[in-house]
Amino acid sequence: MQILIDALRHNPEIALFITLAIGFWFGALKFGSFSLGAVTSTLIAGLIVGQLGVTLPGAVQSIFFLLFLFAVGYSVGPQFFGALKKDGLPQVAFALIVCASGFVTAWAAAKLMGYSPGLAAGLLAGGYTNSGTLGVASANIGQLGLDAQQATAAAGLAAIAYAVTYPFGTAGAAWFLSSLAPKLLGVDDLPKLSKELEAKMGAQGGSSEQAYRPIVSRAYKLANTDLAGRTPSELGDAVQGAIVTRFRQGSKIVEADAQAAIPQGATLALSGSPHALFIAKETIGPEVEDNELLAYSTEQLDIVVTNEKALGRTLRDLDKHELGRYGRRLFVLHVTRDGQSIPAVPDLKIERRDVLTVRGARNYVDDLAKSLGSADRPTSKSDIAFMAVGVVIGCFVGLLTIHVGGIPLSLSTSVGTLLAGLVCGYLHSKYRTFGSIPAPALWAFNNVGLNGFIAVVGLNAAAGLVAGLKAYGIGIFLSGIVVSLLPLVVGLYVGKYVFKFHPTMLLGAIAGARTTTAALGAVQEAAQSPLPAIGYTVPYAVGRIVLAIFGIVILLVMK
Repeated sequence: MQILIDALRHNPEIALFITLAIGFWFGALKFGSFSLGAVTSTLIAGLIVGQLGVTLPGAVQSIFFLLFLFAVGYSVGPQFFGALKKDGLPQVAFALIVCASGFVTAWAAAKLMGYSPGLAAGLLAGGYTNSGTLGVASANIGQLGLDAQQATAAAGLAAIAYAVTYPFGTAGAAWFLSSLAPKLLGVDDLPKLSKELEAKMGAQGGSSEQAYRPIVSRAYKLANTDLAGRTPSELGDAVQGAIVTRFRQGSKIVEADAQAAIPQGATLALSGSPHALFIAKETIGPEVEDNELLAYSTEQLDIVVTNEKALGRTLRDLDKHELGRYGRRLFVLHVTRDGQSIPAVPDLKIERRDVLTVRGARNYVDDLAKSLGSADRPTSKSDIAFMAVGVVIGCFVGLLTIHVGGIPLSLSTSVGTLLAGLVCGYLHSKYRTFGSIPAPALWAFNNVGLNGFIAVVGLNAAAGLVAGLKAYGIGIFLSGIVVSLLPLVVGLYVGKYVFKFHPTMLLGAIAGARTTTAALGAVQEAAQSPLPAIGYTVPYAVGRIVLAIFGIVILLVMK
């Protein structure tokens, strides 16, 4: 055992990867519907492994954290800047109020309990389940004028406070928003109210929503004389939810363009939902085998909407004028906004950077991509030069110091990198020819960066774990409950009476401002609807940025 301990002390990189392995493994375990998560598990693992006397240089901690911050900014940058437009301002203002209420609550609780700046930062981070707050605070504790030993101790207290308050911050917020919040809003039947909103948005009306269901293709002989001579679009209207992709006339296969008149006896290639094709058999004619007719080249493609002419249009309008201009519709399979899948209802308005997953004939899909914005085909390459330059510029911006009343103030390299990530992410969304970082790589930078940083914090803070828990454990836990729940109550009534958000959207917006995905899942389950995700996206982008910056602010006001 002593040989193992000595090996870890002299080779702390081994301890780092042991901590990461334990953190990611245990964080993935579920206890009922609750999971501790990789961040908290990694922190606890670091605090335990660090009892062996393992420490790592601060530069390792900083490198991991800068990777994480750039990834966060890059991922939410397009939505953050997009939220600043007129339609997003109410949600931006709402998110700022929820974040500010949490900050004030944490500050007041810390003052009341006599906590140090490090404990206050950990309380805010854990109560709001925002690891970025902990990271920024830990990386900037040096601004308090402490020596190296004092700064390490303060960072350790922040980590302990975060570890103690995070579990209730996650589970408590999910429980409150899904169970108690609807009652406080006076909502007796949230699923019913959500279904009514879905109907109002167009989820239950008309035939066009058939295009957003799973797609299959079959061949049918046109035997109905009443339908002979019609165009593909007219036949599609006759069989709601199905479309003619091409047809066989004698031995010749004809593409279904807008002017093509289809004669009786032709073999049609129909695509649509299974239910629509079942109806087609009764309306069109018998199903036949024609592998050659069905073997045309198709593509499923993600299209990033950037064309100004497409913004603000509904999916119903898109279906009518864009998808149908080839004589037949293409299929919109999914809509993704800010990384969240949202209901592809006909009345959903398209926003900048929405990703439409479209399926159809390859040449038509390519043409549609040019019309709406740009194709986002999978790639395994990351523009590391773009990322590295962004981090460098962000760090230099963060180092700039201004003096206010004789007090030197700076953003710090961490906040500077976060802002650089925002700008770089936005630039890539607007000019997609450079700066690409694929989602898997972004996930790695985000998760490995954050958890690597947290692992180092835990290892270096381990020496003060036992004493810190004895001195502050119960008080921090109870304070964390207040910091977690009070801002949720503020958000409920501000959203209801000031912004007048629909209850379903409001609950999603609060979960977003709290940056807790677990709460969003609980709200969607309680509402029996995916609609809360629409209210989640903008507040989430704002919350990630604002709460990270609050990591510095809480240190300064508690100094």
